[in-house]
Amino acid sequence: MTPLDASKFKPLEGGPSFSFSNRLYRAVWNVAWMMLAAWTPPFLNGWRCLLLRLFGAKLARNSFVRGSAKIWYPPHLSMGENALLGPKTICYNMDVIHVGKGAVISQGAHLCAGTHDIDDPNFQLITKPIVIGPHAWVAAEAFVGPGVTIGEGAVLGARAVAFRDLEPWRVYTGNPAMRKKDRKKKM
Repeated sequence: MTPLDASKFKPLEGGPSFSFSNRLYRAVWNVAWMMLAAWTPPFLNGWRCLLLRLFGAKLARNSFVRGSAKIWYPPHLSMGENALLGPKTICYNMDVIHVGKGAVISQGAHLCAGTHDIDDPNFQLITKPIVIGPHAWVAAEAFVGPGVTIGEGAVLGARAVAFRDLEPWRVYTGNPAMRKKDRKKKM
């Protein structure tokens, strides 16, 4: 899925950034999630994951997605075993977002795989994949920007903001996220 050429479709004047078929797909997806999954209690995780798979997500059999999570485009979501998208997380996956085995995306965290070229007079949309490594933790209300890789076991603290890669087994806090200390390896 490639964004439309901003010079032709003029998003600053209300034009679209994605094709009609993509927008229609996402509209159907949003209605399906709202009607069939958003209201479901935690124990219906299997049902929510099945619905995500039907819409193209690649989820390990024991991934966890809370009903209040918002997934923009299911085909761009992949999750490893025991990975979790917590309550009210925002997975703005205009590009691929991979959540590794045992990784936790806590409540209200925002994963954003797109931005705009601020030097382009047409404000061209740019998308870049996000990778959350195995056993990493994106804490409550943290923000992960486009193209960021959060290394295995890394922690992005509550309300921290990551616009660059985070090294494995390190703890980061603040805006911008700064390394605070090392984390003990689980393995």
